[in-house]
Amino acid sequence: MSEFTTGDGASIHYEVHGDGFPVLLIAPGGMRSAISFWSNTPWNPIDDLKDSFKVVAMDQRNAGASTGPIRATDGWPTFTADQLALMDHLGAQQFHVAGMCIGGPYALGLIQAAPTRVTSAVLFQTIGREDNRDVFFQMFDNWADALKPDFPDVSASDWDSFRSNMYGGDRVFFNVDVDFIESCTTPLLVLCGNDVYHPESASRTIVDLAPDATFIESWKQGAEREVARQAVRQFLLDNTP
Repeated sequence: MSEFTTGDGASIHYEVHGDGFPVLLIAPGGMRSAISFWSNTPWNPIDDLKDSFKVVAMDQRNAGASTGPIRATDGWPTFTADQLALMDHLGAQQFHVAGMCIGGPYALGLIQAAPTRVTSAVLFQTIGREDNRDVFFQMFDNWADALKPDFPDVSASDWDSFRSNMYGGDRVFFNVDVDFIESCTTPLLVLCGNDVYHPESASRTIVDLAPDATFIESWKQGAEREVARQAVRQFLLDNTP
């Protein structure tokens, strides 16, 4: 595992596997999004893609082995800046992104921030809003409570502001507006979600609205898992410049 320091003093831990066109992986785990969570997914894209791509996996700030400051102004753009800074650090001018869970909005935010750099995106069971704000607030609070002893100077109002920046408001995808989905021409491969954090409606909304989106409904078990695994790999190969 390697690390680099961002302009605001965050230390981001990451791994690089294989060689070829870069694929940035953004792991599941909510605010705890870290490389280790890939080992508990239907298949590990690090192992699956490293023979054809340069696979870049990272711990988000204050998750896994990454650390960073906590501020009232923090939110989705803070993490987008870290992700782009990592790819800058590695000299990757263009790259694919594959994100699971919270990685869905992160991937969409990357496309919005750097549309000419993200060549395609795979969204594994993206999180989304569907009468479930409380579960995201609770998830954030559980993460924050574990960190608070390390940040004694961060006030309760700062934590509340950060949480609101992440999960307040009415955006279905938290990080981007529906209007952006409608205008997003980047090729998307959407693997369906089916639980309270990853509602099926969120996945289907992306496929219904995005101009260039492909949908995989069943992908976690048996023969469907193998078909989906191959489809993800082929999608990335097909969209590599």
